[in-house]
Amino acid sequence: MAKKRKHSETAAAAVKPDDSAPERPKRTLLGFKNKDEAKKEKEKENENENENPNVFFRNKEKVLVTCSRRISYRYRHLMLNLVDLLPHCKKDNKVEAKGSKGTALNELVELKNCSSCLFFECRKGKDLYLWMSKCPNGPSVKFLVNAVHTMEELKLTGNHLKGSRPILTFSSNFDQKPHWKLLKEMITQIFGIPKDHRKSKPYHDHVFVFSIADDHIWFRNYQISCPHSGAQKLDRGDLEKMTLIEVGPRFCLNPIKVFGGSFGGPTLYENPFYVSPNQIRSLEKRKQAGKYAKKVKAKTRRKMHELENPLEVDEFADMWKE
Repeated sequence: MAKKRKHSETAAAAVKPDDSAPERPKRTLLGFKNKDEAKKEKEKENENENENPNVFFRNKEKVLVTCSRRISYRYRHLMLNLVDLLPHCKKDNKVEAKGSKGTALNELVELKNCSSCLFFECRKGKDLYLWMSKCPNGPSVKFLVNAVHTMEELKLTGNHLKGSRPILTFSSNFDQKPHWKLLKEMITQIFGIPKDHRKSKPYHDHVFVFSIADDHIWFRNYQISCPHSGAQKLDRGDLEKMTLIEVGPRFCLNPIKVFGGSFGGPTLYENPFYVSPNQIRSLEKRKQAGKYAKKVKAKTRRKMHELENPLEVDEFADMWKE
């Protein structure tokens, strides 16, 4: 007969060894880290942040670019040109401009993890409005876009790297009035490409020029061209020989209103010199209607004159009929 096992032996046989694989350490760009090392690094980072909270600032600006439905092809090409110039932007589908567009756009910006929005709104297939907004708390500006010329239309000789960072230049008029200062700050945040962005290149080879003339903001894009051959470095004396070559696109922004919130809210500034395109078209129609009324009045005057001053009967009128 078989011998009975002792209780200690049965307990040892019941405990099975753990055959599961050990937990994989955290993977980083420089290799693998264990949990203890990762915890120590996090504690050090938190201590450094508590000691020096304002040492390092990283710009994480992202811009959502979208448009309304029934936009014309020229305005759509202008929007695509701006998308090519801004590597830190995200493109989205068309949005219905009627109804509560503000809430829909704010939700889209939140879903896309963006902080700003450029919304191209086309009305009647003729008028283009540009909404420039900081989401979700504002402020926001509504512009009327005039003098639109796309890159495909201009065919200029300038050319620069796609995704390179621009140098933003502003005319001295931006520092004269408070609403121009606000617009300057919004433009620098939206059009300024963050440093070390994953889609941008660490070069400055073009310039964005924003200038004020006749209470309008005029936009130009220039390439910085340098006279050098091959891989030779530029001397300091050659920096004075740099020239600017226009690339495009071109457009003009007429500010209408500045709002305190995102796509609405209290009005901070209203342009007193703004005239809507509908009023301009109605005035032109009235002028044309005035021309027609003048023609009708001239015809009636001519008839009255002929009745008041009839022609005398000619003696020789029927001589050749006989």
